[in-house]
Amino acid sequence: MKVQRFFAKSMAEALKQVSHEMGPDAVILSNRRVDGGVEIVTALDYDENMARQRLGEKAAEATNGSRLAELQADQHRHLEEELNRSRSRIREVREKRAHTGSKDADCLFESSGDRLQAPAATAYSPQGGYSDELAMMRAEIHSLKELVSGRERGSEPAVAVNASNAVQQRLAERLQEFGLGTELSTSVSRQHRAGRLEDGWKQSLKMLATGVRTAREDWLDAGGVYALVGPTGSGKTTTIGKLAARYVLEHGSDSLALVTTDRYRVAAHEQLFVFGRILNVPVRVVDESHSLDNILDELSDRHLVLIDTAGLTSSDRGYQEQLAELVRSDHNIRTHLVVSATSQPRIMKSVWHCYKMANLAGCVMTKIDEALTLGESLGFVMETGLPVAWYTDGQKIPEDLHRAEAVPLVRMGVERLKALQHGPAVAERA
Repeated sequence: MKVQRFFAKSMAEALKQVSHEMGPDAVILSNRRVDGGVEIVTALDYDENMARQRLGEKAAEATNGSRLAELQADQHRHLEEELNRSRSRIREVREKRAHTGSKDADCLFESSGDRLQAPAATAYSPQGGYSDELAMMRAEIHSLKELVSGRERGSEPAVAVNASNAVQQRLAERLQEFGLGTELSTSVSRQHRAGRLEDGWKQSLKMLATGVRTAREDWLDAGGVYALVGPTGSGKTTTIGKLAARYVLEHGSDSLALVTTDRYRVAAHEQLFVFGRILNVPVRVVDESHSLDNILDELSDRHLVLIDTAGLTSSDRGYQEQLAELVRSDHNIRTHLVVSATSQPRIMKSVWHCYKMANLAGCVMTKIDEALTLGESLGFVMETGLPVAWYTDGQKIPEDLHRAEAVPLVRMGVERLKALQHGPAVAERA
């Protein structure tokens, strides 16, 4: 049994490493977000009972499979360190033996890479101390290697391998029907080592739920300054209206303010002013006479400030200017990208590249109700690592605004896939 940890900036990159170094038979034991990316713990020929036996008393700390995998990976790393130390000691002994000019010990052992092989017969040597030490370390390395890699097992029959590959291929096809891209669906499907298609499907959905990050805090309760950026038509202003309405219902209007940086289009901020009048909330406009920081200074007594921005592309004249205002602000502005679930994956990626210079803290998914499948959006947030703070699924204010949670989002994606698959059959019967 071989257990190994992999670190990467994104889930897709980590899965590539697993596939490259451990092959398609690797099983993912756990995966989690860490500082700077993701961590995946994988194994070949993994046996949970064997893992608990090897851990001994430490196995009592493992209350679930994920924790057991972490302990197993820690033990694996410790054994690798011990193995490297033993190899260093052998090199030191060899160097010491060469330095003393002794040649008699050379007939005792022959070196082959990192392994020491004993010949059929060994002659007596006056430097038996060196030979004994080498023999002890040889036994130590052999023991450590067994602990690290486990007993080698016979290879699987070709029929079993072909059956496994067929299941992986069908699983990849289903993940693409779910909406994931070809690369990500292939990487995820390869983690299903063997077994039934449905088991691999459940395992893949769990992996997706683990890979989708969500915001830890509720903006409305935590407060602060939040800015929404994204292309025209993605739903920034409507989402701010929903957030503002929800906040007024829960906390009142006295501690809320709305700001817009869109001074590039004629009457662009009219919709925001309508929200402000209905909710009795002040709306401020950033322009040549009023900088963003000056306005935020004036609104420092407000518990929550929501900033709407212009939907500009990199070719627009105000694109750099608007993002620079957000990035260089003296205030702690948490900028979130608004992504429409109806967009093509390539467009989502392009939008992310346009706005990532704004130090994005997360994203908001909109128009969930209009998307045929949700795998495109879920794959996007997995690959970019952006935490999802909110999602919207309709035009009702504020009813169609929801806090994002990974498991319900994946479950909703599965329901969309089922509806899409059953739709043509229902239409034919009608």
